[in-house]
Amino acid sequence: MGLKKGYKALVDEAMAVVRTYSVEEARARLGDPSVQFVDVRDVRELERDGVIPGAVHAPRGMLEFWVDPESPYHRPVFAEDKEFILFCAAGWRSALATKTLQDMGLPKVAHIDGGFTAWKAAGAPVEAKAKKG
Repeated sequence: MGLKKGYKALVDEAMAVVRTYSVEEARARLGDPSVQFVDVRDVRELERDGVIPGAVHAPRGMLEFWVDPESPYHRPVFAEDKEFILFCAAGWRSALATKTLQDMGLPKVAHIDGGFTAWKAAGAPVEAKAKKG
């Protein structure tokens, strides 16, 4: 039995309605105080592959709960007046996550085409994930 709508259709629908930055466009915003990069990958991916400097980690499964100020899990970073640029490994999870945040009413949200894999391949800044002390 096939699904009514598979992941490809969901990703395609999201890509049609969200802002997508190339690695070059996103890299130009790195370090801008009005921009916050958001890493939606699993913590094991961060430990294995590294992170974008200054990115906040918000695992995909917790994102909606961290963004909503009414949630007991709300994170104040998401209440700041910033543009949030999401990324995952390849740009699929981040496309879905960006659409969700857009649907929730976050005004300035985008994601990186090709995700962290494309970022790293382009030689953009990467650092090791800091170990929890």
